[in-house]
Amino acid sequence: MKILVLGAGAVGGYFGGRLAEAGADVTFLVRPKRAELLAKDGLRISSRAGDVALQPKCVLAGQVRPDYDIVMFTAKAYDLASAIEAIAPAMQGARGHVLPLLNGMAHLADLDARFGRERVLGGVAYIASTLAADGSIRHLEDFHSIAFGPRAPSQKAVCEAFAAACAGTRTEIRLIDAIEQAMWDKWVLLAALAGITCLMRAPVGDIAATGAGAKIALALLGECAAVAAAEGFPASDAVLANYRGRLTKQGSSLTASMLRDVEAGGRAEGEHILGAMLAAARKRSIAAPVLEIATAHLEAYAARRAREASGKAGVS
Repeated sequence: MKILVLGAGAVGGYFGGRLAEAGADVTFLVRPKRAELLAKDGLRISSRAGDVALQPKCVLAGQVRPDYDIVMFTAKAYDLASAIEAIAPAMQGARGHVLPLLNGMAHLADLDARFGRERVLGGVAYIASTLAADGSIRHLEDFHSIAFGPRAPSQKAVCEAFAAACAGTRTEIRLIDAIEQAMWDKWVLLAALAGITCLMRAPVGDIAATGAGAKIALALLGECAAVAAAEGFPASDAVLANYRGRLTKQGSSLTASMLRDVEAGGRAEGEHILGAMLAAARKRSIAAPVLEIATAHLEAYAARRAREASGKAGVS
């Protein structure tokens, strides 16, 4: 099985690197500067699960051919349109299937519209990682896994083949049938985690140490869970109990990657993660006051960032 990974950053680089480490046939589709850095220093992962240092196979835009069985799609939501165009050459034949590892659910409609629902799998990644200034990938927490599965019966064979290709990796890549439930479960957690850590500009442990922090975090989680239930994907009692524990754990250093993006002054996926969840709440007439505040906070950040960028562009 041949696997194309879009990008070699914190998510694609990590899981693609683990697959390549185990001997899978992996190629990374990267930009020229990233390709130069990888050619010079290799793909480097620092992780408590074991470090990785290897020389990856890379291609640039314009070099992609429809030779791949799986296209691992790890773009940021705000780059969705350009990322779809980047992988389009790999999907020109009848062979390829897209495995999206974006957060939320909104991207599925765009991928289905471009490539057909029968060629778009379901998938979700669980990892806290970041791309360091030196180009290496740093795995920040103990968890690192992918859940994936078919969204149509015709996808069963390729899913089973990909599961076999993932055997022996130093990370868990598991095939499950209820993949859209898993995607909703992850979205509920991420919306709550991103919303509360960005709103408070602090990790979970610092928020839990305040008088009302845990209460607010749990209220936000409850609002997001209510949306998922109304959409037909209720999280189980066990899943919600786990999420409550993670969002209120004393001393926890856990944050969402969105907070790291905001603190770095970068683009954030507020619209895709929080805005889309709030839109679903409004569609279902679900009261979500904490979600509304958290979404407005990220919208204000995006507006300020855009205004400041526009001002800089006008300076001569």
